[in-house]
Amino acid sequence: MSTLWNFNPGPAMLPPSVRRRVGEELEDWNGTGVSVMEVSHRSAPFQEMAARCEQNLRDLLRVPGSHRILFLQGGATAQFALAPLNFCGQDQSACYAVLGHWGAKARRVAATVCRTSILGGVHTDDGRPKSAASWQVPQDAAFLHYVVNETVDGLVMDQIPDPGTVPLLCDASSWLLSEAVDIGRFGMIYASAQKNIGPAGLTVVIVAREMLDRRPRRQLPPTMDYRVLADTGSMENTPPTFSWYVAGLVLEWLKRRGGITEIARVNRAKAQSLYDLIDSSELYVNPILPANRSRMNVVFRLREPRLEDEFVNLAARRGLIGLRGHSAVGGLRASIYNAMPPEGVNALTSFMREFEQSH
Repeated sequence: MSTLWNFNPGPAMLPPSVRRRVGEELEDWNGTGVSVMEVSHRSAPFQEMAARCEQNLRDLLRVPGSHRILFLQGGATAQFALAPLNFCGQDQSACYAVLGHWGAKARRVAATVCRTSILGGVHTDDGRPKSAASWQVPQDAAFLHYVVNETVDGLVMDQIPDPGTVPLLCDASSWLLSEAVDIGRFGMIYASAQKNIGPAGLTVVIVAREMLDRRPRRQLPPTMDYRVLADTGSMENTPPTFSWYVAGLVLEWLKRRGGITEIARVNRAKAQSLYDLIDSSELYVNPILPANRSRMNVVFRLREPRLEDEFVNLAARRGLIGLRGHSAVGGLRASIYNAMPPEGVNALTSFMREFEQSH
């Protein structure tokens, strides 16, 4: 079978060694004689796995003791509602810096459960992101929320905003674990798993203890209350056990690879090789300024849009799949998360050169 390179944006590629281990352990996990999908989350083996997974995440991201880590269901989109429910009082307004598709959706969802405002001055007159240092955050806001890496738009906001005394919340789906980050700067940072952490069904939430202590006096169902979920070790109800288990394997893989410092170096080199090809091409174009180009999701278009279907179809025949852009914006997109090796990016750039030469 020829090599297949999976550029899907999520659910996305898992490290091959992790996939193999899952296959090996599928029917007999950890000597239990049954699958991890059949083991009680209250059992000692699963509890030990969960604790090891959390510790590895703390080690990789250098999560300070001031923050709790939750492993939850519902995806990042669920947090669009749960965050304001937990942290925005009835007499408050949550502030949203909208940089792209997911930031806009986060604000829309939040508006169903609390008052919201959109932070002005985050874009230039021509629609490009401004430096986060220039953002003027209203100090009476319940929190400031932003999406660090917009997967649809292909842009990243590397600078961490300084909202003053306002808590900072961040959707870091598709970005968390790809770069070093100062977790202590955030009241809460969260990420759906199906990019760099593991399979769909799991969301990692890292939240400051202070945020849990200061939350409004709003009665919430236990499975929606971050404080309850933290106090019960993310097990107020049955957690997504299989996704949690695979995430633990991915974190072990990342540690063996040299951790965040090494994976960030590889990620930057992969992205640079793609952007260099696009910038030197007469066929491909990327509209994002270099300072804001995502290293996880490289978006591009063909100067002849009529060729895009042919590009996608020919690429698939070469074992390069998942290259069509999001339905909201069209175009093309290569998602090159941690699990995508340089060899996969090299295969894509070789194909892109050949395609340009023949067109």
